[in-house]
Amino acid sequence: MRAAVLQAWNEPFQVREVHLDQPHQGEVLVKVVASGVCHSDLSIQRGLLPMMPPIIIGHEGAGIVEEVGPGVSSVKKGDHVVLTWLYSCGYCRDCGRGRPHLCEKAAMATMSGAMYDGTTRFQLDGQPLRHWCGSFAEYTVVPEQAVIPIRKDVPLTSACLVGCGVMTGVGAAMNTARVEPGDTVAVVGCGGVGLNVIQGAQVCGAERIIAVDLVEKKLELAKQFGATDTVNPSQGDWTDQVRALTAGKGADFVFEVVGNPNLIQQAFAAVRRGGKLVIVGVPPMGQQVTFPAMNFPLEEKGVIGSYYGSPRFRYDMPRILDLYMAKRIKLDELVSRQLKLDEINLAMSLIEQGEVARSVIVHG
Repeated sequence: MRAAVLQAWNEPFQVREVHLDQPHQGEVLVKVVASGVCHSDLSIQRGLLPMMPPIIIGHEGAGIVEEVGPGVSSVKKGDHVVLTWLYSCGYCRDCGRGRPHLCEKAAMATMSGAMYDGTTRFQLDGQPLRHWCGSFAEYTVVPEQAVIPIRKDVPLTSACLVGCGVMTGVGAAMNTARVEPGDTVAVVGCGGVGLNVIQGAQVCGAERIIAVDLVEKKLELAKQFGATDTVNPSQGDWTDQVRALTAGKGADFVFEVVGNPNLIQQAFAAVRRGGKLVIVGVPPMGQQVTFPAMNFPLEEKGVIGSYYGSPRFRYDMPRILDLYMAKRIKLDELVSRQLKLDEINLAMSLIEQGEVARSVIVHG
């Protein structure tokens, strides 16, 4: 089978023939039909996220179960599934409290690039090859917890986006912030994840959704996804513009989706009294942000992080697809380009240039 292998940081992907073992106890072999290309994939390629090459990445995958290992009971051959790059043990303190995305065991497994037992299922030239979800391959093997069964009437080329960008954005609004009807929301950064924060806020019933971005093309797209107002920082201080649109008060929730420390700091000024800054974008390692301390006790402002949209995987991912089928959430409109595996480096350059909401690699 073929896979796009990242041999070293800051190098192009190489499409190579690789070997894949059969699934072991509690594992599932999936034929990958489609994979979104996420900005996190680019960050790994650039060495900004700690995934050690050589490795097969790709983490917005959807496909069909090809085979299950011993002990697997939640899926069977032929099931349609979305892959989740983060999965939970089901037994730790956070899993027990309904926060499976904070599972400590999952975090360790995710960053290692190996399976739960510490071994790998891929080999390249006879040598073990690590993988992170592995949707940049024609087939992959993942733990049972990483496959989410979905309804078969959803196109897999759209369903794959729920594996990261859609879940992260929609979940930030619905799960982490818990936006309520009548709230005012500002979204800083209108790429793939930002657009999903916007439509998540719309589903929650936000009265006003302010999209903030430097690129007019993205602001126009944001309107299609539910933004009621747009702000371009090139036309003046964007926090002042947000306050002007909210009678000088600021927004109930400001979502920073870029991961830029300067923007995060600025965004705090756009939050109204009693509101919250929700940090969705991941800043570079080691970066610091400073906030005025007085605003915390005197204005009851808050700052919270949103990791992967705070998902309950087996509930939230199918729910998002139900909303899509009910035409309350857009997925097809997020797909700017469909590409082949051999075009993986083109897909990376497009996302680096900000030319697409999402490219999707279609296998086969």
